[in-house]
Amino acid sequence: MNRLALLLIGMFLFASCNNTDQNNSTTTTSAIAAPINLSYTVLNIYPHDTSSFTEGLIWLDGHLLESTGQKGQSKLLQINLANGKSEKSISLAPEFFGEGISVINNKIYQLTWQEHKVFVYDMNFKKLPQEFEWPYEGWGMTTDGKYLIIDTGGSNIYFVNPETFKIERTLGVVNNNGYVSMINELEYVDGYLYGNIFETNSIIKINAQTGLVEGIADLTDILKKNHQPDTSDSNVLNGIAYNPAKKTFYITGKNWPSLFELKFN
Repeated sequence: MNRLALLLIGMFLFASCNNTDQNNSTTTTSAIAAPINLSYTVLNIYPHDTSSFTEGLIWLDGHLLESTGQKGQSKLLQINLANGKSEKSISLAPEFFGEGISVINNKIYQLTWQEHKVFVYDMNFKKLPQEFEWPYEGWGMTTDGKYLIIDTGGSNIYFVNPETFKIERTLGVVNNNGYVSMINELEYVDGYLYGNIFETNSIIKINAQTGLVEGIADLTDILKKNHQPDTSDSNVLNGIAYNPAKKTFYITGKNWPSLFELKFN
């Protein structure tokens, strides 16, 4: 009996050790790596209208499209990159606060912040009778060519059918510390989402399949470092557009005097 007891105890300890090793192995392999730091190089600096409270930014056919916020001041604009001047403009009704924009199927979509409305325009900025209801706050919006991709200030990003505005997929954004919230303006580039983090100087690079934040860029003092006016009126970093022909990004902020063309390294 003593030998049997000792044998059973030995088998139990061996099994326990194996379980411990397996648990440690699982923990190690499933650990999330911290995002890599993305450095950047400023290639060009362009003027930006300081009256524009930037909420959305797109590069399209040689022009910038910009959505601006604040009730009574919200607009959809087509901007000349070289001089920062508006070439085309349409104002929202004063009760609406403009937010992110995107273009898909030759239509421009514009979110509103807390009014739950999505406006649709043709490419000549004519407002179409087609409108959509959005159940959440509207923050940033981009497209992967199939879906409109929308965030709401939380950690979820929604892939939305542009014809019905039905949510087809929800993506939770995480880094090594957990879920990431306050994601604002968005841009989709080659399987990744680049997003401003509201009230910070950070842009994160999100894997659009997994939701994992793989990179982060710190643009603190980008105005000052490039000898641009940085007054108390300059607001937070917001606005990301991508030029696929040059593989460069256009970056600005709310009421900023400058727009930067840069590459992430």
